[in-house]
Amino acid sequence: MADLPRIVITGVGLASPNGDNLTDFRANLLAGVSGVEKYSIRHVGETLAGVAHFDALKHQKRKEQRRGTRAGSIAVYCANEALIDAELFKPENRTGVYAAARTGIYVGITEHGNVETENEVHAVAEYDFDLAFWSHHHNPRTVANNPAGEVTLNLGITGPAYCLGGACAAGNLGLIQGAQMLQLDQVDLALAGGVSESIHTFGIFASFASQGALARHTDPCRASRPFDKDRNGIVVSEGGCLYTLERLEDAQLRGARIYGEVLGYAVNSDARDFVLPFAERQNECMRAALASAGIGASEIDIVNTHATSTPSGDVEECRAVREVFGDSEGTRINNTKSFIGHTMGAAGALELAGNLPSFDDNTIHPTINVDELDPECQMRGLVLNTPTEVSRVDTILNLSFGMLGINSAVIVRRF
Repeated sequence: MADLPRIVITGVGLASPNGDNLTDFRANLLAGVSGVEKYSIRHVGETLAGVAHFDALKHQKRKEQRRGTRAGSIAVYCANEALIDAELFKPENRTGVYAAARTGIYVGITEHGNVETENEVHAVAEYDFDLAFWSHHHNPRTVANNPAGEVTLNLGITGPAYCLGGACAAGNLGLIQGAQMLQLDQVDLALAGGVSESIHTFGIFASFASQGALARHTDPCRASRPFDKDRNGIVVSEGGCLYTLERLEDAQLRGARIYGEVLGYAVNSDARDFVLPFAERQNECMRAALASAGIGASEIDIVNTHATSTPSGDVEECRAVREVFGDSEGTRINNTKSFIGHTMGAAGALELAGNLPSFDDNTIHPTINVDELDPECQMRGLVLNTPTEVSRVDTILNLSFGMLGINSAVIVRRF
């Protein structure tokens, strides 16, 4: 990537189960505060989930919310907050200091539309399936580009705007797409990351339950427990994170604050199984990202793992991470899902955000809820239960993997 324009992060907008801005999110990660709670959804009943409690009316009107989707609402919130954080938007008069036609929106999603279709089927079932009661808003709500499209309507952005379906690797894919479009000079500003409304579809809970992969625990805050010997599954969560990305020269010209530089990335596929992960391809993805960045494994300070708290998935990933970083004395390894559960399409973007402040405070947030480490998840440099302070953090490797064997890795460097 040496000959391409350098891409930097200049703003962060997020909605997570344990914080609606980067400051609160980071504080809760360092304090060990979980965002998982008891949750009930039709046909499934009582379960657990990570719920994002952001103020949805901060940047939208009620009419816009009623017509749109939960994923769209999350995307609108994150996009506005990212632009405000980058000092590119004034919320008091809704004016932006950016060119609407040269701004791109790239939103990673796990899936989109299931929530809306389930809701409509449920509604017409109460009227003996009389389709006269089917909402005419259904189609624009369920198209895959909906979350990105809702952002364009809210902010008046006229540049390219679309979603990238990448299962649980989608948050990283949105970030990668934004960086690439800037490098290709297709846009001058990118809003990039991922969102998820997954907790509003009973189907995802039912499917994970049928696989024996839905987390159970008497204490919701302890249900998401990657690497723990007694882990028993995924906590389904909602949320989102969008970044403002700019070319370095543009960011410097306007005197922007820079969170970090996108140094390298890689995406590959297992080509092996519908749901089971494959350490060999994860290994190859990490090594490809390192090659893209032009650095060695020993130069990575933090590896943020994807680990979802499933018995087999965590073991496969740990094997891959050990193979790549087993000899890296200074590399620390953590996991963000232990705090917020699995935010699906938002996971990669949100989990990277939780680690970005390490460039400033030289502190690495831990993986919580590990009472007894699974011997098969033992890794050198694993940070468990309490934060670890180090002399300096210069590089972060963010991992996100998904169903159908998609793997992604993004490397961000201190600027």
